[in-house]
Amino acid sequence: MRSIFILSIIIYLSSCSFDNKSGIWMSENRNLKKKDSTKFETLVTSKEIFNKIIMHKKNLTFENLKNKRNINWPDIFYNESNNNENLSYKNKNNLLLKSKKLTRSKVGEFFLFNKGNLILSDIKGNLIVYSLKDKREKAKFNFYKKRFKKFDKNLNISTNDDNIYVSDNLGFLYAYNYEKNKILWAKNYKIPFRSNLKIYDNKLIGADQSNNLYFFDLYSGEVIKKIPTEETVLKNKFTNNLSANENKIFYLNTYGSLYALNKDTARINWFLNLNQSEDINPSNLFISNQIVNNGDQIVISSDKDTYIIDTETGRVNYKQNFSSVIKPILTKKHLFLITKNNLLVSVDLENYEIVYSYDLNDEIAKYLNVKKKSAEFQSMMIADNHLYIFLKNSFYLKLNFYGEIQSVQKLSSKIKTYPIFVDNSLIFINNKNKLIVID
Repeated sequence: MRSIFILSIIIYLSSCSFDNKSGIWMSENRNLKKKDSTKFETLVTSKEIFNKIIMHKKNLTFENLKNKRNINWPDIFYNESNNNENLSYKNKNNLLLKSKKLTRSKVGEFFLFNKGNLILSDIKGNLIVYSLKDKREKAKFNFYKKRFKKFDKNLNISTNDDNIYVSDNLGFLYAYNYEKNKILWAKNYKIPFRSNLKIYDNKLIGADQSNNLYFFDLYSGEVIKKIPTEETVLKNKFTNNLSANENKIFYLNTYGSLYALNKDTARINWFLNLNQSEDINPSNLFISNQIVNNGDQIVISSDKDTYIIDTETGRVNYKQNFSSVIKPILTKKHLFLITKNNLLVSVDLENYEIVYSYDLNDEIAKYLNVKKKSAEFQSMMIADNHLYIFLKNSFYLKLNFYGEIQSVQKLSSKIKTYPIFVDNSLIFINNKNKLIVID
């Protein structure tokens, strides 16, 4: 009888092991840093933050998106709009490739994929090109001379053809061809660059830490046009952000101003200030996620509010008092985001109504049949007509568009960089700086 009792206890404890030791919850992973949300919280006004649970209506329908087999990732945010498409992914969770350590130094959060090659940077200023076909390092290049060795480098990268375009926090701008292992051109503008890069026709577009927006010649690095905008005295982790549609470049600076410019002429079509602080001055801090657009609407989620803005006129079509902790996703008809209080929210982009709002921690706990704790979310993408939400550890969630969890899976390694989908596979750099490819 005593043996049966002991066996029952063992079985019970085993059934609870996912809850206690899985690492899916933030508090269970000792290696996770605390959320970098304290700066957000200090800026929140007394206005009550959206915190409603809204069940979706029975007649709710979502569009069936065309599945795309993606083969390149030339922009750190996938494409010019910063908004990923419905990419193909097998979701078998089989390990296809685990490389050797690519660098001993801290790697950048984002990487590129071009013509079968992964392109990565680290804080030492190294550009690392790794061939998936040959399963080896194809090129490793460092632009910087010995006098810059002691400085950590923050490289903003983009790729076109066999060229990698780089701006950095030291004020350098250069182009490197990794097939020829050759610098094409290099400029020192002597002011740190502080934005992602966009490539359009023969132009390279970026911004510096003083909120100057530049249009550079792609083939020489010379300035075609420089557009000064409002400067902020204090600096935080938010960087100037660029997005684009067919005919416009959208530029959000650290002052909180959004500019829409003509791609060809670089003339300003309209601008809008989104910094709603009562203290509007150059020392005021503005925080936001990356801009995303789907052609005729642009979404910006600041530290206080989320805006849906008409790309032609700059008119604010929708404003709600929630903020997304990660880059939102847009389809033609719906917006998906995760708020700072862990709500998965979907908004109808035609009538601007919230179609549902669910507590993700509640949904995870219900799906796993465990006690609710707190998870920490890193990124969200669409693949195979599902939402994929990656946590800041080795787990990811697969949900349908109705916000219902279909699976919770653990990867073979902890995610260090933002993951990407390429050629039906999931690719990321793990916490050991090794390339991981999963089908």
